[in-house]
Amino acid sequence: MKINSKQKGSRAERAWVKILKEHGFEARRSQQFCGAVKDGEADVICEPLKDFHFEVKHVEKLNVIEAMNQAIRDSGTTGTCQIAVVVHKKNGTPFLTTMLATDFLKLVQSKSFKNSVETLSISS
Repeated sequence: MKINSKQKGSRAERAWVKILKEHGFEARRSQQFCGAVKDGEADVICEPLKDFHFEVKHVEKLNVIEAMNQAIRDSGTTGTCQIAVVVHKKNGTPFLTTMLATDFLKLVQSKSFKNSVETLSISS
C-alpha cells in the first residue's frame, strides 16, 4: 500500500470518528492507542456501538464484495461475532455504509430499533 493511500485511509477513519462523535457516540481509531491495528481489529472502535465492526475505506473504485469479506472475516476473529459494516466513500461524496442484508433485517426487526423509530417519529 502506498503511503498516500495509508494517509487517505487514516483521514477517512478520523472523519468517521468525528461523525460518530457528532452524533453522540464516543469513538476512536483503533490504531490511535496501540500504534498498529491487530489482526481482526476494527478500524474504528465505538464502545456504544460495540456490536458493529467498522471497516473504513476511502477509495475511488471499491470492490464492495472484497471489502465486505474482509469485514466479515475480521469481525469474527475478535471472538465477539460483531456485525460487519463497511463504511466507505469516494472523494467529494458522503460516507455510505454497507452491511449484509440479513444483518440489516435483524437490526430493523429488533425491539430496540422499533422503539428508536417510534421515538424518532414522535420527535420529528
